[in-house]
Amino acid sequence: MANQRAGAEIVYGAEECYQHSIDLLEELGFPRGVLPLQDLVECGRVRETGFVWMKQKAPYEHFFVGSNTRVSYATEVTAYVEKSRMKKMTGIKSKQVFLWVPISEMIMEQPETKKITFKTPMGIGRSFPVTAFMTEEEKHKYLENADA
Repeated sequence: MANQRAGAEIVYGAEECYQHSIDLLEELGFPRGVLPLQDLVECGRVRETGFVWMKQKAPYEHFFVGSNTRVSYATEVTAYVEKSRMKKMTGIKSKQVFLWVPISEMIMEQPETKKITFKTPMGIGRSFPVTAFMTEEEKHKYLENADA
């Protein structure tokens, strides 16, 4: 794991990590609310490889009303990132019926479709409207632009 993090930009503390994670999501084209991690203590990124990690004080569960989905975030979430995609993700599970299913990939579909697809390690995926993961502020701007 140390090798994955060689040459990383690392930030510490709740405010710095929150801003780092928001900047990363925006750079990749994802809505801000898609990774609602709590009490972040460390975030890092190796630009050369695309490896990122985010550590929070404790595991966290979140219910996304827009997708009717419960998601569990481990103390540490990792991924390899590129524009519109996070792959080889660890630390994220989605509750499907009675089972917790690992999420290994997140893809922001082309802007025309306005959907995010989540995939399991077995390649099974589900797509949801991007609005299901937007913050209220983002949703407001999105709807304003749609009306324009």
